[in-house]
Amino acid sequence: MTDTAPDPEHQRPEGVSDATVEALGKLSAALDHVEDARGHMYAFHRLMGSAETTLEEATKMLREAGHDALADDFDRDVLGQNPLPGMWSFQMVEAFDDTFYARTKGLEQRALDELVGGRRHVFEAEMKQLRRTHGRTGHEATPEEAYDAPGS
Repeated sequence: MTDTAPDPEHQRPEGVSDATVEALGKLSAALDHVEDARGHMYAFHRLMGSAETTLEEATKMLREAGHDALADDFDRDVLGQNPLPGMWSFQMVEAFDDTFYARTKGLEQRALDELVGGRRHVFEAEMKQLRRTHGRTGHEATPEEAYDAPGS
C-alpha cells in the first residue's frame, strides 16, 4: 500500500496560515449546521403537506360521522391556513433559500475562493492526516489509495 497525501484540492495553498485554515474549518462547521437547519425546514414542509392531507381526511370522516359543525370549523379555520402569517411552508423554504441560505453560501464560497483558491475542507483534510494511521488499511488518504491497496 502506498501512503499518499490528501488530494491536491484538499491541500493548503502555499502561505496560508494556521489561523486562516482554522477559521475556514469553523466556517465549514457552521455551514454544516445551516445545511441541517435547511433540511429540517424541508422536513417541516413535507410534514405540513402530510398534515394538511390527513386533516382533510379527518374532516371528511367527522362529517361522515355526523359532526358537521366541527367539520365546518376545520374546513374554515384550519384547512388551507398559513402556518406563519402570509406563508405556507413552501414559501418559508423559498424565503430561507433566497435570503439567509443564499447569502451564507455565497460568502462561504467567497471566503474559500479568496483565502484558499476555492479549496474545500482543507482543515478537515489536515485533521485526517494527523489522525489516521499512515500505511494501515482503512486509513488511506484518498479513495484512489484505498482502491490501489492489495486485496481491494
